[in-house]
Amino acid sequence: MDFYQELRVKVQEWLKSDEAKNNKWAEYLLYAPDLFHLLVKLSLDPDVPAMHKAKLLAAIAYFVSPFDILPEVVLGPIGLLDDVALASWVINTMINDTNPEILNRHWAGDGDSLEIMRKILASADEMIGSGLWEKIKAKIK
Repeated sequence: MDFYQELRVKVQEWLKSDEAKNNKWAEYLLYAPDLFHLLVKLSLDPDVPAMHKAKLLAAIAYFVSPFDILPEVVLGPIGLLDDVALASWVINTMINDTNPEILNRHWAGDGDSLEIMRKILASADEMIGSGLWEKIKAKIK
């Protein structure tokens, strides 16, 4: 099983738990596997401008790293919230320079990818904490 599949199984299992039912951010974790998939596909797409590839690769590395600001090893799936927010932020920074059709072509999730990412970003400060959110973004800038 690859990272994407493992992530999907982990999130789906957690969403069945009592902890998930009482967590207001649970719906955002549903998008973790799809955002990871999108990061990978965009990083490999020749139509994505080269200037965005480094940020995409950095976000992928952050996603798979056990040593991030909210570590999944310690926090469980809740630790994916920073990964979800960072993936959304990195992809959102590309929008002005990339045809939105490229995003749609690779989006494996349900719903409008841009709308989902905007919703995640609108909640990122509260979801992660503004101080931590700024530290996470600073790692990629």
